[in-house]
Amino acid sequence: MKRVVVGLSGGVDSSVTAHLLQEQGYEVIGMFMKNWHDESVTLSDDCPWIDDSNDALLIANQLGIPFQVIDLSKDYKERIVDYMFAEYEAGRTPNPDVLCNREIKFDVFMKAAMELGADYVATGHYCRKVEHEDGSFGLLSGLDNNKDQSYFLCQLSQEQLSKALFPIGELQKSEVRRIATEAGLVTANKKDSQGLCFVGKISLPTFLQQKLEAKKGKVLEVNINHFDKQTQNSIEDTLENVVELAQPFVLDNAETLEVAEHQGAHFYTIGQRKGLNIGGRPLPSFVIGIDTENNIVYSGQGEDHPLLNRKALFIKEDEVHWVNPNRSLTPGETRTLKVRIRYRQPLQDATLVMKEDGMYIYFEQYQKGITPGQFAAFYENDELIGSGVILH
Repeated sequence: MKRVVVGLSGGVDSSVTAHLLQEQGYEVIGMFMKNWHDESVTLSDDCPWIDDSNDALLIANQLGIPFQVIDLSKDYKERIVDYMFAEYEAGRTPNPDVLCNREIKFDVFMKAAMELGADYVATGHYCRKVEHEDGSFGLLSGLDNNKDQSYFLCQLSQEQLSKALFPIGELQKSEVRRIATEAGLVTANKKDSQGLCFVGKISLPTFLQQKLEAKKGKVLEVNINHFDKQTQNSIEDTLENVVELAQPFVLDNAETLEVAEHQGAHFYTIGQRKGLNIGGRPLPSFVIGIDTENNIVYSGQGEDHPLLNRKALFIKEDEVHWVNPNRSLTPGETRTLKVRIRYRQPLQDATLVMKEDGMYIYFEQYQKGITPGQFAAFYENDELIGSGVILH
């Protein structure tokens, strides 16, 4: 009998994951990851870890499976939280959930599971795994389009994928709820958690201010005509010009108007609309640039602002990662695929161009708020074959 350790989070998805695996004849062990201790930054009414841990224990008892809590808070702080602080400080916007899967769930947690003699680790992610004829593993999007979480697993390796199981990837969320109700699981009607991976819902500014000092500065609105001075305006919008089109806009010489005060440029992200506190402008304001060195936030009016929308991005060579190396590109190669640059974004038609210095991605349509630090994930049909951290 194959042994599988399920990451029981106290939610309905992981509860049904454990239940289904048990029905399929696996020997199931439930393990709850404790990744955070500091409740001063958690919005305490929203599923603090103690409640989730108790729910996970109740599910394990209902299913009659062994259960343990594993404290990964030291690894989580070093690998996720410290990285987050460093990225925000540098004016980039990290994705902690993608990193949590790569560094915690499918690394530290997986190693702990293997020490218990597990053959597999299972999670309640809405995605699917297939084995190709050549023996490689493919990561496919979940069949529930509204819940597909393949993007969050875009940094997994073949080794990690080989030991992973995703039993609910074939199901719709409504089916998962139905299975939980029919099985009488106590989490059947529990609402989905939102927030930082296994920390709970946090107040991000409060969280970041633990480490990054508030530092007042100016929000400068950039004149829409400043786009006329950009390289991107003077060249043809074609794949041949992908390198120039992927360059960041130059804003430090722009004609600007001071429209607000901010508490620190490192607390903002490109494309951000909420929390700018800019009033009295004819159109909604968006962050179009961040200068953490000089503590300036640049804004622009309207979502059609030409300095908010770009046709291309760049990923450094050492940041390009292939989930399925058999589908990788070598320098000089070009391929048309689907790409998303944030979770829940509909897949975009794009052409990937591999060069010596890294990967350039040219989109068919303009992309709003291409954000350094976030992950671009590449899909071939419904298989996620690779990803990379956006440099600019």
